[in-house]
Amino acid sequence: QVQLVESGGGLVQPGGSLRLSCAASGSIFSINAMGWYRQAPGKQRELVAAITSGGSTNYVDSVKGRFTISRDNAKNTVYLQMNSLKPEDTAVYYCNAEISSYASTWFPYDYWGQGTQVTVSS
Repeated sequence: QVQLVESGGGLVQPGGSLRLSCAASGSIFSINAMGWYRQAPGKQRELVAAITSGGSTNYVDSVKGRFTISRDNAKNTVYLQMNSLKPEDTAVYYCNAEISSYASTWFPYDYWGQGTQVTVSS
């Protein structure tokens, strides 16, 4: 019964900014790592950014210095601040979280958001 709901996607001009949000809800016992993936047409899905439960972060080289991942544990929410956007950032962005539910506290499961479209175009 755990769900991830994404918001914040849209159309933006090159050099602009967007902030994606992903909120987890349901019978959550704990959340381990959280992250953002993206998939452009004709390309493989790639991990864009990840953040551990302790706050350590990692980014794909192409977004370093432009994107920032963060999380609010009290709200079970992960964010992706995207600055200096480029046309090549255009993709469907998916939220991911490793979550242990009350029904399965010993076996975390990877949950996925529904995806949100980010389009960078002039």
